[in-house]
Amino acid sequence: MQAIEHQIVEFLTHLLQTIGWPGVIGIMTLESANIPIPSEVTMPLAGWMLVQARGLTVWDALWQGGLFGAIGCTLGSVLNYALGAWGGRPLLRRYGKWIMVHEEDLERADKWFGRWGDWAAFISRLLPIVRTFISVPAGVTKMNFGRFAALSFVGSFIWCSLLALGGFFLGSNWEMLRNAMRPFDIPIAIAIVAAVGYYIYRHVQKGKKRE
Repeated sequence: MQAIEHQIVEFLTHLLQTIGWPGVIGIMTLESANIPIPSEVTMPLAGWMLVQARGLTVWDALWQGGLFGAIGCTLGSVLNYALGAWGGRPLLRRYGKWIMVHEEDLERADKWFGRWGDWAAFISRLLPIVRTFISVPAGVTKMNFGRFAALSFVGSFIWCSLLALGGFFLGSNWEMLRNAMRPFDIPIAIAIVAAVGYYIYRHVQKGKKRE
């Protein structure tokens, strides 16, 4: 995994040296559209190369990192939202039974997003891994688009500005930030796998009761 990240770092270094902040917007768009390019690599690298190395200030790291990172994140999130809104629900209604998704599950998701969707759209942007996956279910449940986009932008602004700030202070040692955050990936991934496992188990048990 670290070898792959090293290749990503080389690519990002060349990209940022060539086109600067537009490259950050493009990469963060891809990251939020579920392309595995960690923001924990992109934004600290940007905070070093595009702010600190150019003699700019800590405030430039905060607002430029937050703004351009959040623009990219929001664009990618909107793409995933559209995927869920326009294609996800019809497909789930037609083929959902093959992945244990039934109409009652969609109704339950609608109620959950109706109650907690705003918090989910915001808080998920502050969590590794989870932050890239919330947009599709938000689209499937037709969460209010304006609130979704606004909360995604605000949460992403905070996340990206803090990562860029870390890169600013660490400079050429910016990878220390990624190394410090890497251990958190494992419990989050385990929690996601456990939740999927519980979901499958619960639906298998329901299927047995129906029979």
